Amino acid sequence: MAVFKDSEELKNVLVGFFNKIASDEAIALNFVKSKLIIRFNYREPDLSLTLDMSSGKDLVITVNDKEKVPEVDMDMKADIAHKFWLGKLNLTMAITRRQMVVHGPVPKILAFLPALKPTYQIYKDYLKETGHEDLIK
Repeated sequence: MAVFKDSEELKNVLVGFFNKIASDEAIALNFVKSKLIIRFNYREPDLSLTLDMSSGKDLVITVNDKEKVPEVDMDMKADIAHKFWLGKLNLTMAITRRQMVVHGPVPKILAFLPALKPTYQIYKDYLKETGHEDLIK
Protein backbone atom coordinates (compact mmCIF):
# COMPACT_ATOMS: atom_id res chain seq x y z
CA MET A 1 0.00 0.00 0.00
CA ALA A 2 1.32 3.44 -0.93
CA VAL A 3 2.37 5.84 1.82
CA PHE A 4 0.42 8.78 0.39
CA LYS A 5 -3.25 8.28 -0.49
CA ASP A 6 -3.20 10.79 -3.37
CA SER A 7 -1.30 13.63 -5.04
CA GLU A 8 -2.97 16.21 -2.82
CA GLU A 9 -1.71 14.59 0.38
CA LEU A 10 1.77 14.22 -1.13
CA LYS A 11 1.74 17.90 -2.14
CA ASN A 12 0.55 19.07 1.27
CA VAL A 13 3.19 17.08 3.12
CA LEU A 14 6.16 17.87 0.89
CA VAL A 15 5.39 21.52 0.19
CA GLY A 16 4.84 22.09 3.90
CA PHE A 17 8.08 20.28 4.69
CA PHE A 18 10.09 22.31 2.16
CA ASN A 19 8.48 25.53 3.41
CA LYS A 20 9.62 24.59 6.91
CA ILE A 21 13.16 24.13 5.56
CA ALA A 22 12.95 27.48 3.76
CA SER A 23 11.91 29.19 7.00
CA ASP A 24 14.98 27.90 8.88
CA GLU A 25 17.70 30.41 7.96
CA ALA A 26 20.68 28.16 8.69
CA ILE A 27 19.37 25.17 6.78
CA ALA A 28 17.98 27.25 3.93
CA LEU A 29 21.38 28.94 3.58
CA ASN A 30 23.02 25.53 3.11
CA PHE A 31 20.46 24.72 0.42
CA VAL A 32 20.79 27.96 -1.51
CA LYS A 33 24.59 27.77 -1.52
CA SER A 34 24.18 25.01 -4.12
CA LYS A 35 22.52 27.46 -6.55
CA LEU A 36 20.76 24.45 -8.09
CA ILE A 37 17.34 24.09 -9.59
CA ILE A 38 16.18 20.56 -8.77
CA ARG A 39 12.91 19.06 -9.95
CA PHE A 40 11.57 16.01 -8.15
CA ASN A 41 9.20 14.01 -10.34
CA TYR A 42 7.14 11.67 -8.18
CA ARG A 43 4.86 8.89 -9.26
CA GLU A 44 2.33 6.73 -7.40
CA PRO A 45 0.92 9.34 -6.71
CA ASP A 46 2.05 11.81 -9.35
CA LEU A 47 3.48 15.20 -8.47
CA SER A 48 6.35 17.40 -9.55
CA LEU A 49 8.12 19.73 -7.10
CA THR A 50 10.83 22.17 -8.12
CA LEU A 51 13.30 23.65 -5.67
CA ASP A 52 14.86 26.77 -7.15
CA MET A 53 17.97 27.86 -5.28
CA SER A 54 19.59 29.54 -8.28
CA SER A 55 19.49 33.03 -6.75
CA GLY A 56 21.82 31.92 -3.97
CA LYS A 57 19.50 33.80 -1.58
CA ASP A 58 16.10 32.12 -1.46
CA LEU A 59 14.61 28.66 -1.67
CA VAL A 60 11.61 28.86 -3.99
CA ILE A 61 9.25 25.87 -4.13
CA THR A 62 6.87 25.38 -7.04
CA VAL A 63 4.43 22.60 -7.86
CA ASN A 64 4.05 21.07 -11.33
CA ASP A 65 6.17 23.87 -12.78
CA LYS A 66 6.70 23.44 -16.52
CA GLU A 67 8.46 26.81 -16.97
CA LYS A 68 11.62 26.48 -14.89
CA VAL A 69 14.42 24.50 -16.45
CA PRO A 70 16.08 22.37 -13.78
CA GLU A 71 19.76 21.56 -13.73
CA VAL A 72 18.86 18.25 -12.09
CA ASP A 73 15.74 16.15 -12.58
CA MET A 74 15.11 13.30 -10.14
CA ASP A 75 12.48 10.65 -10.89
CA MET A 76 11.20 8.29 -8.20
CA LYS A 77 8.16 6.78 -6.57
CA ALA A 78 6.71 8.92 -3.80
CA ASP A 79 7.33 6.07 -1.34
CA ILE A 80 11.06 6.17 -2.15
CA ALA A 81 11.15 9.92 -1.48
CA HIS A 82 9.36 9.36 1.82
CA LYS A 83 11.95 6.76 2.89
CA PHE A 84 14.73 9.12 1.87
CA TRP A 85 13.39 12.05 3.90
CA LEU A 86 12.94 9.75 6.89
CA GLY A 87 16.68 9.03 6.63
CA LYS A 88 16.04 5.36 5.82
CA LEU A 89 17.40 5.36 2.26
CA ASN A 90 20.95 5.99 1.15
CA LEU A 91 20.97 8.32 -1.87
CA THR A 92 23.99 6.73 -3.52
CA MET A 93 22.51 3.26 -3.21
CA ALA A 94 19.09 4.45 -4.42
CA ILE A 95 20.72 5.95 -7.51
CA THR A 96 22.78 2.81 -8.11
CA ARG A 97 19.67 0.61 -7.76
CA ARG A 98 17.72 2.99 -10.03
CA GLN A 99 15.14 3.64 -7.31
CA MET A 100 16.00 7.27 -8.01
CA VAL A 101 16.88 8.21 -11.56
CA VAL A 102 18.95 11.38 -11.87
CA HIS A 103 19.09 13.44 -15.05
CA GLY A 104 21.90 15.94 -14.68
CA PRO A 105 25.20 16.13 -12.83
CA VAL A 106 25.17 13.43 -10.14
CA PRO A 107 28.30 14.90 -8.47
CA LYS A 108 26.33 18.11 -7.74
CA ILE A 109 23.60 16.07 -6.04
CA LEU A 110 26.16 14.16 -4.00
CA ALA A 111 27.84 17.46 -3.01
CA PHE A 112 24.40 18.64 -1.85
CA LEU A 113 24.02 15.72 0.59
CA PRO A 114 25.59 17.43 3.64
CA ALA A 115 22.92 20.14 3.42
CA LEU A 116 20.24 17.46 3.61
CA LYS A 117 21.38 15.72 6.78
CA PRO A 118 19.52 17.95 9.28
CA THR A 119 16.32 17.72 7.24
CA TYR A 120 15.66 14.09 8.15
CA GLN A 121 14.68 15.04 11.70
CA ILE A 122 12.77 18.07 10.43
CA TYR A 123 10.72 15.76 8.19
CA LYS A 124 9.84 13.46 11.10
CA ASP A 125 8.96 16.44 13.31
CA TYR A 126 6.89 17.99 10.53
CA LEU A 127 4.92 14.76 10.06
CA LYS A 128 4.17 14.69 13.80
CA GLU A 129 3.22 18.39 13.89
CA THR A 130 0.76 18.00 11.03
CA GLY A 131 -0.97 14.86 12.27
CA HIS A 132 0.83 12.50 9.88
CA GLU A 133 2.71 10.54 12.55
CA ASP A 134 1.13 7.39 11.10
CA LEU A 135 3.47 7.85 8.11
CA ILE A 136 6.56 7.45 10.32
CA LYS A 137 7.35 3.76 10.06
